[in-house]
Amino acid sequence: MDFNPCKPPLLGGFCFVPITKLCHTCDEKGDPRMKSRSEAMENIKSTTFDVCVIGGGATGAGCALDAELRGLRTVLLDAADFVSATSSASTKLVHGGVRYLQQSVADCDLGQYRVVRRALRERKLMLNNAPFLTRPLELLVPCFSHRDAYYFRAGLKLYDWISGQGMLSPSRFLSVHESTVRLPMLNTSGLVGTVAYTDGQFDDARYGIALVNTFVENGGAALNYSRVAGFAKTKDGKLCEAHVEDQLSEERFTVRAKAFVNATGPFSDQVRSLANPGIHPRLRLSKGIHILLPLEAAFRLDAMLIPQTDDGRVIFAIPWQGRLLVGTTDDEAALDDELAVKHEEVEYLLRHLNRYLRRPFSIDQVMSGIAGLRPLVSPGDARNTKKLIRDHEVEVNQDSGLISVLGGKWTTYRAMAEDAVNVVQQYLKSAVSPCKTQHFRLTGAEGYGPTFWHTLVPKFHISPDTAQHLSEKFGTHAVEVLELARTDRHLAAPIVAGAPSIQAEIVYSIRYEMAASIEDVLARRIGLQWFSWNSAIAAAPLVGSYLAQEHGWMAGQTQQAVQEYTLKLTCTMRTAGLKPEQALAG
Repeated sequence: MDFNPCKPPLLGGFCFVPITKLCHTCDEKGDPRMKSRSEAMENIKSTTFDVCVIGGGATGAGCALDAELRGLRTVLLDAADFVSATSSASTKLVHGGVRYLQQSVADCDLGQYRVVRRALRERKLMLNNAPFLTRPLELLVPCFSHRDAYYFRAGLKLYDWISGQGMLSPSRFLSVHESTVRLPMLNTSGLVGTVAYTDGQFDDARYGIALVNTFVENGGAALNYSRVAGFAKTKDGKLCEAHVEDQLSEERFTVRAKAFVNATGPFSDQVRSLANPGIHPRLRLSKGIHILLPLEAAFRLDAMLIPQTDDGRVIFAIPWQGRLLVGTTDDEAALDDELAVKHEEVEYLLRHLNRYLRRPFSIDQVMSGIAGLRPLVSPGDARNTKKLIRDHEVEVNQDSGLISVLGGKWTTYRAMAEDAVNVVQQYLKSAVSPCKTQHFRLTGAEGYGPTFWHTLVPKFHISPDTAQHLSEKFGTHAVEVLELARTDRHLAAPIVAGAPSIQAEIVYSIRYEMAASIEDVLARRIGLQWFSWNSAIAAAPLVGSYLAQEHGWMAGQTQQAVQEYTLKLTCTMRTAGLKPEQALAG
């Protein structure tokens, strides 16, 4: 879902040299972790695959893992970094979608109901398959009239019922006193109580990286920064080769496969057009943004759902990795729109959030933000994107054979992949193998439990905060990260003062997770960029030095990478309405 086939990724304007060698990623015994890019590329060039999946977001990584586990030799390509677009810009919820259920009832829309039912089934599977990246989360819905209280109690009991055996915890009504104990910042003027219900929460970027890692560990081939620029076809018009451009070295090469899966999210129509020029577009795009605020004590355990904004949307305020994540918006968008958190969007979210709080947040408290595009399958009419169903469709083009996975949402990524690989098997006329991903735990989950991080503290002499942080990012692979720090004591040092992340994470991400830029490391591998733009700017020179050491960059190239990354975040902050001196002061 995170692939742009028509123009190379900007990488914040970085100018990278080719990555020719990473000697640490594969020992003589055969390390199952990701190979270096050069090793992976050479392997891909020399292999004919059963399946080539284009797009390394949630859906693409899910498709690749499903296909590989069914015995299909599979390659996964992404034009930018894995999980670098839509799939790392979600609301971080594993949920059926309370809003979709509300629309289902209000509009008598069976399609929305099916989306909710399937997502609630998948919710439990996501939590079970990657427990270190997920957790149940209770959300409170404020009610300012008895009518609202009855309406939301009834609706959320229906939500419970649809969940069936996958229900995490039954919804319940909380009095004003109980509500303020749970959320002391809640504005009680006119409040009659709250309705509490439970959904799931997850680290979307790390979940996506874990999917790619799991795919590779099970025999798959993956390569980021590899843009599909065109296709070759057989005499009967079926796709047989993808022409690929390496975005880092500018090298061009060919990937041969029997079937091609287009899982590029917002860019799906562009890949469809590459395979079949002139084909009618299928997608409508919606932009959503989130902002991150200081996490007040009142939000440390509980979250809040704002049930209706002035324009009929839903907004979440949820604790996430030391911050209060607030979002999302839902505005019609186009691929060439500026994908940034804008000042007016920040004001919109704060205006609606502050109505529910005793003490309002101000714009200068915004620590970070995320913007992304949602790919929605258009039914062909002119309905607003807020009304479009978040369901998916697997399309097979009869002329080229391209299989496109269109639409969908994070929570149903696994089911979307299952549907797509079922179609792949039919297309290849291969022996039908059952899907194995329903109860297949992702790498890092084996041996993981709620108290796993406790074992890291005495063994590696680290703080509880660092132990918990590492276990929630890497699962049981946190041990491997800490072993790097054990062999080099400098790697045990924090990346920035006051944060639990350590420098060993940077090296691990570069060596074993194909991180190729400062943003790859700080945004998707470690998450520091989402915690604080200022902290990410402070960390950029350090990350740049490790990238230079591992990739062989020259001093000028490293300096340019740091400057460009800093400039990108500074401009991002200005666009969000923060003053430059606030942006750089920390």
